[in-house]
Amino acid sequence: MKTRVLTILYFLTGIMFILFENNSSEPVQFIFKALIIPWLIAVLLINLKPFENRINTLVLMGLIFSWAGDMVLQFTFVPGLILFLLAHLMYLAAFFMTPGKSTIFTQRIGLLIPLTLYGAGLCWYLYGDLGDMRLPVFVYAAVILLMLTGALNRFEKVNLRSYRLVLAGAILFVLSDSAIAINRFTWDFDYSGFVIMSTYIAAQYLITTGYIRQFTDRVR
Repeated sequence: MKTRVLTILYFLTGIMFILFENNSSEPVQFIFKALIIPWLIAVLLINLKPFENRINTLVLMGLIFSWAGDMVLQFTFVPGLILFLLAHLMYLAAFFMTPGKSTIFTQRIGLLIPLTLYGAGLCWYLYGDLGDMRLPVFVYAAVILLMLTGALNRFEKVNLRSYRLVLAGAILFVLSDSAIAINRFTWDFDYSGFVIMSTYIAAQYLITTGYIRQFTDRVR
């Protein structure tokens, strides 16, 4: 019940930010954006002991770095990029540290082909417009694709529902970050704010609740 209320508040806050993103003052935008991730942090704290093991701590730190990145990106790009890079590194480590046999680089290595092609295609598309940001963006792209690889690597390590939720969240996170890069450097497309934030909000929710379901049949 507690999680249900927090989930409603999470999505309601996210929707309010999307609605006000281009139609309100910067302080109002900042307040709504700063309130999004804390609801998910509360969901994690209610359902799991964050310092019970290293993986729980990593997921919590991923959310905290994401929260900081949300706020910093309202004012400056590169420091916000660094904070989200740290968030992805936390998720990446958590996914790869999940106990069990890793198969992504052996039996399931074929799944890396579309990821590699996607990353190469995105970098090729952005290449001419990146300028001095070329190296940071390419490093960031490599890290987010490794994060997605880590989500794929949880297969048969966790229950199927947890695997699917986290994987869906990781895919949406890659799409959200890709949209940010395209919108900022190459093509300022219509409804970019809606696309970026809706995929981001869904991604964080799916990763968090999917991870919780690794340990419990339901989210309290």
